[in-house]
Formats: sequence, C-alpha cells, structure tokens
Amino acid sequence: MVIDFKKYQILDKFNVSRETLSLLEHYKNIVLEKNTKINLISRKNNDDFIRRHIIDCAQAIDFIDLNKKICTDLGSGAGLPGIVLAILLKGKNIKINMNLYEKSHHKSVFLEEVKEKLKLNVRIFKKDLSKEKNLTSGTIIARAFKPLPIILQIVKKNFNNYSNLVVFMGTNGKQILEDSIKNWKFEYKKKGSITNKDSFLINIKNIKNV
Repeated sequence: MVIDFKKYQILDKFNVSRETLSLLEHYKNIVLEKNTKINLISRKNNDDFIRRHIIDCAQAIDFIDLNKKICTDLGSGAGLPGIVLAILLKGKNIKINMNLYEKSHHKSVFLEEVKEKLKLNVRIFKKDLSKEKNLTSGTIIARAFKPLPIILQIVKKNFNNYSNLVVFMGTNGKQILEDSIKNWKFEYKKKGSITNKDSFLINIKNIKNV
C-alpha cells in the first residue's frame, strides 16, 4: 500500500505516527471500497476523503477525556468520527473503549468488519439512541448526527453520567448555537475547524434545561 503522507501532514500537530497513518489509510480504502456497494458517505467526497473526513474527525482528539474508560460516538455511520478517533487512541496506546451507536443494520455490520480488520478497541451498538436509558460515558461525540438541540435533549435524557459533549458545527453553527442557548444552559468552548474556516467544534459541559 503506497501512502501519500503529505496529505496527512496537518496531523503532525497531533503527533501521529507513520504506523497510525497507515491504519488511517487502510480505513480510508475500506470505506471507499465498501461505498461502491452500500451508501456510507456521499460519493462526491471520495477524492477529498482524507481532508474532509479523516483530518476533520481527528481534530476532536483534543477534547476527549483521557481519564475515562469510555468515549461514545452518536450515530457513527461509516465510523466518522468514532473509528478515526479509535485509530488515533490505539496509536497513542491509550486504553479507551469507543462505543459506536449506529441503528442501520448495514452500517453496523460494516463497523464490525472494520473493527476486526484493524483490531480496534470499539464496541458497536445497533440501537436507536432515543430509546436507550441510563447510559454512561466519558466524552460523547456527535458529527453529522442531528441538530444541536436534539443532541442536547438525548444527552440530558439518556445519559446518567458523562464528562463532556463534543459537537461538530457547520457553516450555520453560530446561529444554531445562539438559538440553543435560549432553551438550554451549558458551559462551552469553541474551537475553529482546521478543515473549514466557517465551521467549528464545540465542547459542552453541564447541560441543563432553562
């Protein structure tokens, strides 16, 4: 497998090893191959997969609570960001269980295949999160899952304990955040996206109803 390491150069700031980059490249190839058979990601993004998906997902590593044993990815889909983060954690020899929630049968089967091929410390739950109760996690992460108000409601209602919630916000994220603050109380910090100047990540703690 020939890897163009220059495409991953921005990940140098996260101290990613060549071995880890090889796993990320392997994961990319698995996704793109399977995407020809089932709909995992938009096929128009295939050529820009590294920047648009791998690098974009990787930047959430800074917000993961490394003192907890579980990190939860809400609506994992093709494993973005859960699989990417699991690969990075494996490369740093950090022992955290990555829980991937994905209610789609085909995508859940795909995630199981990736787990086995890459030997990752992940658990796949083929469940509808809105119907789950008394969940526990360290960091909770949501990317391209649901609107922020619904994510806040799910976390508040379905998780008994958690450290923080990390949400990827798009170009209209500023307005969505302002609207959410009207109906929810929470502490938060913003981090500009390294892949899109109009997007950002938000790290949320202590979610409460207004």
